[in-house]
Amino acid sequence: MKKIRVLFPYVESGFGHIMPMRSIVETFQKKYGDRVEVIAPNFYADSGVKSLVRFEQMMAGQVRLYNANPVIGYIVNILGEIGGSHLSSLFSIRMIAPRAYRAGIKHMDELAPDAVFSTHWATNYYAEHCKKKPLTVMYCPDARMNKLFKYRCDLNMISMPYGYEKALRKRKYNIHNLKYVPFLIRNEAFDVCRDKKELRKKLGIPEDNFTVVLVEGGYGIGKITAITKLLIKEHRPLTVISICGKNEKLYRQFRELTPTDEVTFLPKQFAENILELEAASDLFCGKSGNMVAEATFFGVPSIITNCTTTIEHNIADHYINTVGCAIKEFSPKKVVRFIERFSDDPAILEPYRKAAENYHPHFGSEQAADVLWEKLQKTFPELR
Repeated sequence: MKKIRVLFPYVESGFGHIMPMRSIVETFQKKYGDRVEVIAPNFYADSGVKSLVRFEQMMAGQVRLYNANPVIGYIVNILGEIGGSHLSSLFSIRMIAPRAYRAGIKHMDELAPDAVFSTHWATNYYAEHCKKKPLTVMYCPDARMNKLFKYRCDLNMISMPYGYEKALRKRKYNIHNLKYVPFLIRNEAFDVCRDKKELRKKLGIPEDNFTVVLVEGGYGIGKITAITKLLIKEHRPLTVISICGKNEKLYRQFRELTPTDEVTFLPKQFAENILELEAASDLFCGKSGNMVAEATFFGVPSIITNCTTTIEHNIADHYINTVGCAIKEFSPKKVVRFIERFSDDPAILEPYRKAAENYHPHFGSEQAADVLWEKLQKTFPELR
């Protein structure tokens, strides 16, 4: 008998869509991979279709644009909310790149999935328009479901309480088609040592320095440059770890900087050991997004230095007001003053650290994998 084919399509539109997908793919494959056929391609890049490759590059380019010019990101999000789910989806996929739209549906048909689990709205849209419509399941990695994530879908999942409660107020959602699940953090996070001194010894960084990790998402665009340049001129024992992601130009620029004798400065590119660096730090500093989730997982407080869209604003609000482990400050000079205060008296950070620690149970992909499996069994009785 042919196995049920479950598709997990990766999409790069900022790395916040890739990390949760990787998490659930690994968990679902481990728990249920012997019962179904699991396929997890890079939907656009692996297609070999130029229009699809260009469309993904355009989406990634938009993320970079919003990081550099947050006003544009806010305007785009607001217009999307005004336009509604169907009109926003129509413009974002069909009107802006009609060739990619047709190629996307064709490619989805070629993959012939029985079920599609999406962490990005675009692949859900293609799946909903397939000739033979598969079961559609979508995970929203944001604090609230924006209009593109509210496009029709057989089952939605979300990880942040206010977004879940707010969506349930709408007539189209109920406890059957919308599920609250823990945040789909990378599974390898659970294997990272959480003893800071031991980690710092392994990483070769000073054990007793106040340690700050700075990240501006995967593209290294934002306040990281200004904050880093100010921090490395401090005359106090600090370890400053600035992660540039794919921004090679920024990395080369940081490599040429000279810190004071008291500061240990570690510029990094796309760090494979980012989880260890976060866990070893006393403070996360960077733009709002899913990187804040990883710092919170390790009990590390955050200063959110940038919000490039209303989506990121809502994520920041979640960690500031619901979790209570973060503060928001957009001025690089004021950020550095906060770090000076925290390094002089780390006890000031203790309430934020405890809030992050208390939120630790709200992470992991196992429950989401189980919810998906339950939905598959209801849809395909042969799996029972």
